[in-house]
Amino acid sequence: MAAGANADTAAEVDAHSDVWVFVEQHDGEVAKVAWELLAKGRELADQKDEDLVALVMGEDIRETDIPQQAIARGADRVLIADDPIFEPYRADPYGEQFRHLVEQRKPDIALIGGTHTGRDFAGRVAVPTHAGLTADTTELEITDERYEMRRPAFGGDALATIICPNHRPQMSTVRPGVFDTPEPDESREGEVEDVETVVGEDETLTEVLEREVGDVADITDAEVVVAGGMGLEGDFDPLWELADLLGGEVAATREAVEEGWIEPARQVGQTGKTVRPRLYIAVGISGAIQHVEGMDDSETVIAINNDGNAPIFENADYGIVADYAEVLPQLIDLLRERLDDTPEVSA
Repeated sequence: MAAGANADTAAEVDAHSDVWVFVEQHDGEVAKVAWELLAKGRELADQKDEDLVALVMGEDIRETDIPQQAIARGADRVLIADDPIFEPYRADPYGEQFRHLVEQRKPDIALIGGTHTGRDFAGRVAVPTHAGLTADTTELEITDERYEMRRPAFGGDALATIICPNHRPQMSTVRPGVFDTPEPDESREGEVEDVETVVGEDETLTEVLEREVGDVADITDAEVVVAGGMGLEGDFDPLWELADLLGGEVAATREAVEEGWIEPARQVGQTGKTVRPRLYIAVGISGAIQHVEGMDDSETVIAINNDGNAPIFENADYGIVADYAEVLPQLIDLLRERLDDTPEVSA
């Protein structure tokens, strides 16, 4: 697929350079996807022989280690928009500031995490700048000097390749969890630059009267994920118990979410979230490719299913062919015994 309306001229396209990554942070806490995008952005920038630029918005950013961490994770330059107007997050000041910088500095590629924040303001940048914006991308690569973005299509049954040959910047919101996060190189050096804030409260349409942070966990950060499918018939109680014992999170297939058995934020798969835990336990999950795409980079996969021919076993390191209702209680009891027998370590 290729975009066509409001295309830039060849000269305008050539005037754009560098790969930008939006480093999302809230109260000094950086979203993990930002580090993932810096790793991928470094790869793209090297292929294009361009700089990797990190953009951070917020208040008192200089008092944090975020700029230094962005450099350690691959950025050549860090742009800081530091102003109270950027904390807490609101779409209009973020969108207007980003738009101004895009028009002023002309990046070639701009990567934004596909979080609630990123999805909320990305369109406010793409529409007025006539940029090509691909949402929910899961693959990014340069082939024969052409930048290609891929995202699930047709309900996750296919991947669509999107190109924007006549639009700049080429923008993507990227699904969290699809790229690795290498260890930072603390010896790297780069530039940190403060940029002018171009928005004020009198131009901002929204005002935060009260802020309440929800308690829904981000399953993309979990080291252990216990996921359930249609084979559970809605019985997720033992999964919650097992996940609690393992210090992990509960997840589910798209079908289980559509049945209303669990909230959408815990869906794994092409149309859900991508996870990379150390341990993934798949319970009552058949193993459709749409689901496997979201968890196949897990370090260790254990599958529990009463159908020995279920495709999930092809993607599992260990498989148990049995009724989950018999297996999980025994596993939970065994874990409780092990935990009870673990001696306490005094300080």
